[in-house]
Amino acid sequence: MKNQVSVSQIRNDAETMFRNGEYYCSEAVIASIRKNFELDMPEEMIAMASGFPVGIGKSKCVCGAVSGGIMALGYFFGRTKGTTPADPKSVKTLELANELQGDFKKNHKVLCCKVLTKGMDMASGEHKAQCISFTGEIAESAAKIIVRELEITNTDEV
Repeated sequence: MKNQVSVSQIRNDAETMFRNGEYYCSEAVIASIRKNFELDMPEEMIAMASGFPVGIGKSKCVCGAVSGGIMALGYFFGRTKGTTPADPKSVKTLELANELQGDFKKNHKVLCCKVLTKGMDMASGEHKAQCISFTGEIAESAAKIIVRELEITNTDEV
C-alpha cells in the first residue's frame, strides 16, 4: 500500500470509471481506492460491490456510491474475525461509516436513491451526471477519511 496518494485523483478516477461505463458507482469507488492506494486487494472486492448500484439492486434504496464508500472503509478498518460489538475495530468502523454517510446527508439531505433521482429519467444525462458526481464525492470523502486515520500523505496538500 502506498504511503501517499492524491485524493483528487481518486475522485477523478472514480468519476471517469463511471462516466466511461467501465463500472457503476459502488464498483468505481472500490476500484479507484484499490488502484490509487495500490492495495493488495483481490479484484473480487470490486465484484462484491456489483449489487449496490441504483440503490441496491435497482431498488433505489441507499445510494450505491455511499454503499461503495462504506465497503472501502470496512476494508481498511473492519474486522475479519467474529468478536463482540465492543471490539475496537467494529466500533471504529461504525464510527467512520457514520461520518461518511453523515457528510453525504449533510450535502444532499438523504441517502435514498429514489429521492435523490426523483423526476429524473434513468437514461438521461442529468441522472448520469448526478450519479457521476456522487461517485466522485464519496470516493473523495472515503479517501480523506482513510488518509486521515492512517496518517497517509495527501499529495494534493503538499
